[in-house]
This record gives sequence, C-alpha cells and structure tokens, in this order.
Amino acid sequence: MASKATSIKLFSISTPQMRAFHLTWMAFFVCFFAWFACAPLMPVIKGEFGLTPGQIANINIAAVAVTILVRLIVGPLCDHFGPRKAYTGLLLLGSIPVIGVAFAQSYESFLFFRLAIGAAGASFVITQYHTSVMFGPKVVGTANAAAAGWGNAGGGVAQALMPLLMTAMIMLGVSEGFGWRAALIVPGVLMIIMAFVYYRYTQDCPQGNFSDLRAAGVTIKGGKKGGWDSFKLAAANYRVWLLFITYGACFGIEIFIHNIAAIYYVDHFKLTLAQAGMAAGSFGLLALFARALGGWVSDKFAAKGNLNSRVTLLFVLMLGEGAGLLMFAHAGNAMLAIGAMLVFGLFTHMACGATYAVVPFVDKRALGGVAGIIGAGGNVGAVAAGFLMKGTGDVQQTLSILGVLVAISALCALAARFSADTVEQSAIATA
Repeated sequence: MASKATSIKLFSISTPQMRAFHLTWMAFFVCFFAWFACAPLMPVIKGEFGLTPGQIANINIAAVAVTILVRLIVGPLCDHFGPRKAYTGLLLLGSIPVIGVAFAQSYESFLFFRLAIGAAGASFVITQYHTSVMFGPKVVGTANAAAAGWGNAGGGVAQALMPLLMTAMIMLGVSEGFGWRAALIVPGVLMIIMAFVYYRYTQDCPQGNFSDLRAAGVTIKGGKKGGWDSFKLAAANYRVWLLFITYGACFGIEIFIHNIAAIYYVDHFKLTLAQAGMAAGSFGLLALFARALGGWVSDKFAAKGNLNSRVTLLFVLMLGEGAGLLMFAHAGNAMLAIGAMLVFGLFTHMACGATYAVVPFVDKRALGGVAGIIGAGGNVGAVAAGFLMKGTGDVQQTLSILGVLVAISALCALAARFSADTVEQSAIATA
C-alpha cells in the first residue's frame, strides 16, 4: 500500500505525493492572486468611488474577515470529503465574487464582493492539509512551508502585476474605470481553470481518495465522521489555541501588509501606483523562498534536536519579526521603509513556515480541525490589525503597536512546548 513520501523530488510529477505538492501550491497561488488582486488597485478604486479612510479600513477588514469562518469550516470538510473535492469546490465557488467585484457600481457592492472574495483565503488550510497527509515527518515541515510559500507568492505577484495589467488594458484604448474592472476578471477565470485541473490530477492521500477508501472499509484519520468530530478534538487542545495566537501574529501581519502596503507607499512616500505596486510586491515575493526556508530550518532543527526545537525556532523568528516591524514603522524614507519591510518580511514568512511545521504533530487524529483553527488565527490577527488601524487612524502608529504585540505573542510559542512522551514518539516516527 502506498505511504507518505519521505523525500521531495521537486522535478517529478510521477507520484501522487508530488502531483499533490505541485498542484496545491499552484491552486493556492491562484487563490492568493485573486484574494489580493484588488489591493494594489485601491488608489484608483478609492478615487472612482470617492472612498473615505474609514471605508477603506472597512474594505480591508472585509477582505479577511469571512476567511476566519471559512477556514474553520474547510479544515473539517477536508477530513470528511477529502482535500481534492474541498479544493475544487472552493475554487469554483470563490471565482464567483472574484469576477463579480469587476461589476461593482458602489462602495456597498464593492464591500460585499470584497467580503466574499475572502473565502479564497481558506485555500491555505486545504494546501497544508493535503501536503501533511502526503509527506512523512522528516520532510513534512519543508513540504508544508514550500507549498504555502510558493502559493503565498501569488499575493506578491498580484501587487506587482495588477497595476501593469490595468495599464495594458488602458493602452488598448479603454478608460481607467473599465481597465481595473477588466483586469480583475483575469484571476476569476484562472480559478475556474485550476478547479478542473485539481479535480482531474490529484487524489486525497497516498492510498487514494477518501470516498473510495471508506467504501472499501479503510478507516481515515480524523474519524470516519470527519467534520464536527475533527473540530471538537482540535478545539479541546490548548496548543491549538496558542498556535492560533502565534499564527495571528505572523500570517495576520502578512495579510495586513498586503492590504495596506501599496496605498501606504502612495500616500506616505508619494510613490506612483506602479512603484508602490513593485515595493509592496517585493514583500509578497519573499514567500517564494522565505516560508519554505522556515519549514526547512524547522525540519533540520528537529532532526538535530527534537520536536520542541521546532517550537524554540518559532519563538526566535517571532521576536525578529516584532523588531523588524518596529524598524519599518519608523523608516524615514521610501528606501529605508522597503529595506525594513524586507527584513521583517523575512522573519514573518519564516515564522509562518515554522508554525505549520509544528501543526502536523499537534493532534494527528484531527489534522483538518487543527489546520483549520490555527489557519483561522491568521485571519483573526489580520482583522484585529485592521480594527486597530481604524481606531488609531494612523498607519505608522498601528505598525508600532503591532511590533510590540508580535514580540509579546512569541511567548505563546514557548508555552506550546510538547511533553516528553510526545517528543519521544515523534523521534521514533522520524527515525
């Protein structure tokens, strides 16, 4: 019977494990691209709809709020239906508001579609679930982090590419108002294409699809009922909630920066839309290697130490993120701001990767529930940051406060240390 992969053969698609690896990061890339496609165009959209700072804050909050609920739901759905069907359904349903936002005619309709687009962010949970069931303990941290990191890069590509795509539309002779709308249809179409590819070429786990295995009488981890059982098991584990906080402090900050970076560079440093898009995009493009680096280092630390070495690494990375965020908040010019953003961005992406290098070991009976709840923590962090900015009314002050809060939340990583028995069992499984 097929088993979890013990190595990552990057240039191969001959095995179910490697097909799942490559198609999960590709699907996640498309979803992230769609999720943040609006953000770099906000200076233009702001002018068209005459948006106030409060309305822009509401849009940024809406962009990540619904993802909390969908992430909580989609993890247990993976346990029940399998990641293949869960991803296909999310891609198809998510494409509707992504295309719909191009037809918004008012602040209210734009806010509604921006809220609904947030469901695409739940793709992260399915990505982490699928790679976790496909790869063994020796490489699962690297597999999870690489797939998520390359997918996260979709946000950076959106920041850089969407203004150029809009410009290309305008060069064809359309108005600016039509140009940004036409540009936003592109990611929706990509989601539909990706849904069919994912359904056709992946399977749920090394042994096959969950529905076929259950029909054959094979018990699937997460419980035969899946769904609610998985969620209850995960919710009863205190480590899940500690990692919920740490993930809110790293991935939540990542999402927040994606949403505010372009407009911050335009308003605060007077960069052009294209320049701001490139600057903001560099933050997202760090995910191409930084998140994978976090998972890889976590695997190496665990191999030389033990399971708790993963937790210690996460603590150190989050301290670095907090310090870097404070540097970014107090940068005096655009060049210093970009440099500081890349420093704290490196720590942020690595911390995200290190978090999900711990996730597969928290409770193997409820992987979907664990991945879903912790993943939702990232969006709770982003929503909290959005409300903080709305309350302060000042981006620089908000970033300073967040830097301090991130450093404090690093203590939750230390509190999530595993018992001696769990560490020993993990060492046996890895050997």
